Amino acid sequence: MITARVFSMVFTPFYLPLVGLIILFTISYLNLLPFSYKCMVIAIVYSFTILVPTLLIYIFRRSMKWSLSDLGKRERRLIPYAISIISYYVCIRIMHSMHVPHFMGSIVIVALIIQNACVVINVWWKISTHTAAIGGVTGALLAFSDIFGFDPILWLCVVILLAGILGTSRMVLRVHSLSQVVVGYIVGCLGGLLVYWV
Repeated sequence: MITARVFSMVFTPFYLPLVGLIILFTISYLNLLPFSYKCMVIAIVYSFTILVPTLLIYIFRRSMKWSLSDLGKRERRLIPYAISIISYYVCIRIMHSMHVPHFMGSIVIVALIIQNACVVINVWWKISTHTAAIGGVTGALLAFSDIFGFDPILWLCVVILLAGILGTSRMVLRVHSLSQVVVGYIVGCLGGLLVYWV
């Protein structure tokens, strides 16, 4: 149970854009950018896709006197989704105003699309946003490997292993069923492939 909680906390859905950027800085021509510039972009993405939504959702949860399990209920996920979507949108606008290269911004746009898909599905049925996020990393990794012409096998092995551990953790914690975990992963993979077109 402790391991499942740790994996769920470490691999929150918010990490998707940050992991995508780190992969992009590692495997593409963008690794030639100055280190200070890459750090600045990572700091902006971290601030608006992880730090700000996490803090605002925490404040919201405390103001409502909800536990973490209360927040996990399907009908109570709308406000946290709205907070993260607005934060991601602000991040995209800031990156656009700074003329950040397209591929960097596309990662945040894809993460935003995946979140919106999860919101729509969540209206009728609870979906795992954790596995949607790791699925998004998988799909984006496949797309970038084709775009930049590199062998993604090592990265894919790591990401798929993490996806399995994360999905299992969500089921062990009884937060999601197998179908919710699998559908989340598939939605994320399909969303990640949108890097081709955004």
